[in-house]
Amino acid sequence: MQDVRIIGTGAYVPDRIVSNDEVGAPAGVDSDWIITKTAFRERRWAADDEATSDLATAAARAALESAGITAAQLSVIVVATSTPDRPQPPTASYVQRNLGATGAAAFDVNAVCSGEVFALSAAENLLARKGGHALVIGADIYSRILNPADRRTVVLFGDGAGAIVLGQADSGPRIRHLDLHTFGELSDLIRVPGGGSRAPLTAESLEEGQQYFTMDGRGVRRFVADHVPQLVKQFLHEAGVVPDDIRHFIPHQANGVMLDDLFTELALPNATMHKTLETYANTGAASIPITLDAAHREGALRRGDLVLLAGFGGGMAAGLALIEW
Repeated sequence: MQDVRIIGTGAYVPDRIVSNDEVGAPAGVDSDWIITKTAFRERRWAADDEATSDLATAAARAALESAGITAAQLSVIVVATSTPDRPQPPTASYVQRNLGATGAAAFDVNAVCSGEVFALSAAENLLARKGGHALVIGADIYSRILNPADRRTVVLFGDGAGAIVLGQADSGPRIRHLDLHTFGELSDLIRVPGGGSRAPLTAESLEEGQQYFTMDGRGVRRFVADHVPQLVKQFLHEAGVVPDDIRHFIPHQANGVMLDDLFTELALPNATMHKTLETYANTGAASIPITLDAAHREGALRRGDLVLLAGFGGGMAAGLALIEW
């Protein structure tokens, strides 16, 4: 049986550009403060009539064009998102309908900012058993769940979608190794308190702002510093490679300052760290596939290069993937 390989990538971001000044003013911070803390300079926010499935569909179409296949050839669609169109049905079902991919099983994965790697793992395993092609999409619209007065969160996020098409082939980028982790004891570091079965939204909880995204920023930084370098070291050992072998590092675009610290700690001497955060900020589950697509379309990824994907965030979770391009 042929290997499961990446045969196409795509991305989509909304048209609306939101500057640091625009997002920072209601929260009482200026652009210099945001750049110093995050390295973000602008982000894209969805239009009022755009939902997560719309962004996901646009990225999917770009990825299908890149792969040279039609939606009718898809057997699986997985959408990684923590900002679905609705609690039910899965956002992936809307994407399937939009694309006309009537033969594809479609479902969502919610692993927050690690979601794309979790979804990639699920899709690869399904294709290894049943064949065909899979569409793996990371898509989020965080602008809808941000408190405009909370400087700790509102300046961090943009909206967007990225997509990867997998298929069985004799050549092309190959997923060599995948590993997933969840640290449930830290699950309250990142959350939306209200709106689920634990705490349905009421007039009172809306007044309290429980519908908004919340984050313990210091706790998240500690999680990344304490866990991610060791997880990467263990992952590379299991994959049979050494840090010197990695040519490209594509992390979740959480925060530019934090990523610079992480990259130094990882000590990948021959790797380029790819970033799209200065213009798109943190796009949740979309950030890894958006950044992978940018590196691919720029021609930065050469045949045989080892590419390390690293997702980390709410859950708390971490997902790692090693791709031989």
